[in-house]
Order: sequence, then C-alpha cells, then structure tokens
Amino acid sequence: MIEAWKTTQRIKNGEDTSVEVVERVFENIKKHEKNVNAYITLEKEKALNQARKIDKAIKNGEDPGPLAGVPIGIKDSISTAGMKTTCGSKTLQNYIPPYDAYTVQQIKEAGGIVIGKTNCDEFCMGSTTETSYFGETRNPLNPDLVPGGSSGGSAAAVSYGGASIALGSDTGGSVRCPAAFCSVVGLKPTYGSVSRHGLVAYGSSLDQIGPITQDVKDAALTYDVISGNDPQDPTSNTTKQNHLQNLEPDPDVTLGIPKQLQEGVDPEIKQKTNEKIDKLRDLGAETKRIDIPSLEYALPAYCIISMSEASSNLARYDGVRYGHRSKSNEDWNTEFSKTRAESFGDEVKRRIILGTYALSAGYYDRYYNKALKIRNLLTKEFKQTFKEVDALISPTMPYKPFEIGEKINDPLSLYMGDALNVPVNMVGNPSITIPTNKNEPIGIQIIGDHHQEQKILNIAKAMEETK
Repeated sequence: MIEAWKTTQRIKNGEDTSVEVVERVFENIKKHEKNVNAYITLEKEKALNQARKIDKAIKNGEDPGPLAGVPIGIKDSISTAGMKTTCGSKTLQNYIPPYDAYTVQQIKEAGGIVIGKTNCDEFCMGSTTETSYFGETRNPLNPDLVPGGSSGGSAAAVSYGGASIALGSDTGGSVRCPAAFCSVVGLKPTYGSVSRHGLVAYGSSLDQIGPITQDVKDAALTYDVISGNDPQDPTSNTTKQNHLQNLEPDPDVTLGIPKQLQEGVDPEIKQKTNEKIDKLRDLGAETKRIDIPSLEYALPAYCIISMSEASSNLARYDGVRYGHRSKSNEDWNTEFSKTRAESFGDEVKRRIILGTYALSAGYYDRYYNKALKIRNLLTKEFKQTFKEVDALISPTMPYKPFEIGEKINDPLSLYMGDALNVPVNMVGNPSITIPTNKNEPIGIQIIGDHHQEQKILNIAKAMEETK
C-alpha cells in the first residue's frame, strides 16, 4: 500500500486518479476481508462518488486538500452522518448518526474519502477486537492471531491495504496496541488536542481519537488535519499547527527509560526494543534510566476510573433514549434490566458492574477518590520527569499477539497487558508507536510531554529511518 502523502501527491500530479486509488483499495478489501473482518460497514459507491468529485476538482485546477483522494477507514465508535455507527454492539446495530464527528468533518474537508467503518471491541472495551457483536477481527500478518484492540479493525485495514489511513480511539492503548500487533504506526495525541465531539464515550477523561497509518509522515499529516480547537468539545485546547512541514528526524535527544515500563516484558520484545534504542544511540541520542514510582499503581487506578466512567456513560443505553429495546413489555425495572442484558456482551457488563460498584455509596472514597489521587500523583511525577528528558521510551506491548480465543476468558490477563499503555492516558500525554521492523508485530512507543507531538514525531521519524 502506498503511503497517504505519496498517494495525494500522485493524484494531484496526474499520475493517478482518486477513482483508481479507491478501486484498488476495494480490490484489497475483497481479497483479504473474508479472512480478516476489519470492517463492519463498507460504502463503495459513496466513496467512488466522492473520488469523482476530487478528480473533477483537480482537473479544474482546484486543490481539494492535504488528504485529496486518500481512502480512510473510521473506527465504528466515531460518528459518520448517514453511515451506521454501531460501536461493535447489538444495542447500536441500526444506529445512523445525523452528523459527522469533528474529526470526520475535518477529514472530508481535507479531501479524504471515507470508505467504511472499522470493527472494534464492543464500546471499545477490550484489547483483542474479539468482543465485537459483528465477529472478531483477525491479524492480517497471521489470521490465527488477534490484531489487538480495541481499534483492531482500523489497524488491520491499514496493515493489509484496506485503507491508507484509519482513525481509532485510545482510552488505554486502543490505538497503540493494535498498531503494534499489526506492524503499523499509531499516534495517541495529547488529551484535548483532538476533539472528542462525535466519539461515543467510554471513559470521557481518558478517550482520545488518533490516527493509524503506514508511516510517521502519514501520522503527522493526519494529525495536522484532525487536531485543532473545536467549540463543540469543551476539553478541546489546541490550535492547528503544521507538524508535517516541521517533521525532521531528530536523534539528538535524551530518552528516559522508566524501569517500571520494562517489567514483565517478553525477552524477545525487550531485545528488539533495546536494539532499536541502540541504533538511535549510535546517531547521538542519550538514554537515562528513570524511576516513576506511581507507575506501579497506574493500572489498578486506571481500571477503577475507566470502568466508573463507562458505567456512567453507558447508562443512557436503556432502549428508550438509545438503541435496542427488549420486547418484554413488563414494568420499567424489568424492561430496563432485560434490555441491557440482551444488548451488551459479557465484557461490557463486567465493566459496568465493576464501575458501578466503585461509585456506589460506601466505596466511592475507598476506590474512585483514591484512584483520582494516584492519577494526580502520577501527573506530577511525569511533569518532573520531563524536566530531565525529552521523551520516554518503552515497548508498546509486553507480549506479541496471541491466538484468537486464547485469553478471551481470562480478563485479568488482558487487563494486565495494558500496563505499558494506560499511564499515558491517565496523565493525558501524547505517545506514538512504530514497528521495530516492518511486518514484525512488535512496537516501540515514544512518550512526550503535553503538546509535544512534534518532538515525538521527530524522534519516531529518526527511529523509523534506522535499519
């Protein structure tokens, strides 16, 4: 698959047409989708109609934008006007939003072509894309393995050439985990730098939309398009910048290696990560061992906060205001209970129950408030750390992708697998993962201070260019 920035150049230069690019992508989808299941919804005719408009605009001497003619997949938790947005759940299986999310709107205005909605864990709750009501997604590198989650469909589509770019959402690693497992690039931006307007909420203080791409340059390009202040999202806090124009490989940095983000990591992954760090060190980078004591408590605190917010956010799915409704026609309490029992899968029910428990009278201070205190402490420690180093570096995931079905009945093991990712969401910092080697399902993540996307993109670019 040709990178998005090259695709746009070729289309604008007349070496290719948007229609031809879209047709080729749908050929890839036809070839791979039966084994991968990366998409829940595909809209070929809509995509081709938009491609024809792009080609016509270019013939008329117009510039359709920085993503002109680029085929893009959108995670099915991000609203798309006139196109189903199911969140991988039975409860929203027929929901068609009347509006576009801010990020989708920005992509369309930049000339990007939305080709469909990618599969995800139900309500983004999972790290394998096995909990989707529409069937699991499989890893294009090996269909017997999981692609990671919850944005597994987005990563898989980009990996096999079913999209040039895809949007995912990252609440606790849901962009970075599948990007690592599918050997592509995933960027989790600073909290608030990309509007959440139109993103179906899981954990509102943790959720962030981010791009999954072929390379670092595409990540910078897409981030420039989707970032920026949006009045519809009160947490949106970033003015648009040109990260692509300022993208330069920068190995002349000091990298912190937190010892807590090295624990429990598979030896092969640790070796591959260290090899990549050594290559950057050969180019002039310095490394420093870092101790961030509160990282020890980040995962349990994250679980309490994310599940509590999920419990609150998913209360709206009662069959009256939104989604599937039971046909029991009994009293309200029974109707409500049956509707939610029929609508949600096991993992979503598990997280709602745990979150409700943490917020209940008598346990709020014991669990939820204590988790918030850990979050504040962790944020302070990260701020102090970035006075000493330019960025932090660690493996993206502690293990390689495993077989479909291997861990789905062991939720605790899956939660533990998020340990290297969730601290970034807890403190709201940006992080990017790139493959240690192409077509190898091992990622290395670079974590920056707030609003330091340019710095981590430049470091990632330098690392990407090392062989």
